[in-house]
Amino acid sequence: MEIKVLGPGCPKCQQTEKVVKEAIAEAGVNAEVEKVTDTMKIARYGVFGTPAVVVDGEVKSVGKVPSKEEIKKWIGK
Repeated sequence: MEIKVLGPGCPKCQQTEKVVKEAIAEAGVNAEVEKVTDTMKIARYGVFGTPAVVVDGEVKSVGKVPSKEEIKKWIGK
């Protein structure tokens, strides 16, 4: 499983990355988390608000910090 956290590094983006990593650890899921800060790469996902979360190529969240519960639903736990 591949999870990308899209954002330039703002506090909400950093919080999103932290929550994603915590949710993965709690769920015991094997997933690779990548932080994407390049605005051109972010735009390729059709995302124009950050933070955003992409799970296996599918945009799941834009413009907010998702809850651990939301993330666990996306990763199937």
